[in-house]
Amino acid sequence: MAEFAPISALDGDGRFDAYVAMPEDEPGAAIIVIQEIFGVNEGIRRKCDQWAKAGYLAYAPDLFWRMEPHVELDADDPEDFKTAIGLMQKFNQDAGIRDIEATIKAARTALGGSGKIGIVGYCLGGRLAFMAACRTDGDAFVGYYGVGIDGLLNEQNAIGKPVLLHVPTADHFVLPDAQKAMHDGLTGNRHVTLFDYDGQDHGFAAEMGARRDDEAAALADRRTADFFAEHLA
Repeated sequence: MAEFAPISALDGDGRFDAYVAMPEDEPGAAIIVIQEIFGVNEGIRRKCDQWAKAGYLAYAPDLFWRMEPHVELDADDPEDFKTAIGLMQKFNQDAGIRDIEATIKAARTALGGSGKIGIVGYCLGGRLAFMAACRTDGDAFVGYYGVGIDGLLNEQNAIGKPVLLHVPTADHFVLPDAQKAMHDGLTGNRHVTLFDYDGQDHGFAAEMGARRDDEAAALADRRTADFFAEHLA
């Protein structure tokens, strides 16, 4: 079963919706799926549905709600892409992290107060997953092709839980210098693991559309599933 449900913002500024997918059996852990710049669209909802099939309670918070609730854009549509870039430029990332923290709180409450919470994000969501590892009390964090993580390395001392980053080497939004800075800067952090995907571009693990590469996506998603199985047990 899946539906949108309201979550109260931590700052008392209102409520936002999250797509919630329930597993058939009682869940022991939850996974929060963090959107790309295209909103909680069908691809993000499908990812939640897959985690629910794997036995997790899954959430996808609508992080653009302060600007425009329920954004759903198509990465392959040029006009939608232009709209998404505009939303990203106006998005308050600090407020977004607080909304992720509110979603963690809601998920823990739904689990009875003690269940573990994983965070997985894509593109903008990959960046936010890294920020969440530095700033929230989640239990395990995964970022797919996170943008601008090289500029966040000064926050990494706050990381105390396991982090997994998927890095496509041909990412035209995260260029080789940024990738090198990530590898060099995070090598000594025992909590962080990076996997490179040779020749892959940004969005290779999208659920649908022209960006997806089935083989690379399957490998990355298998690593993510194993990572969460280990750290959310």
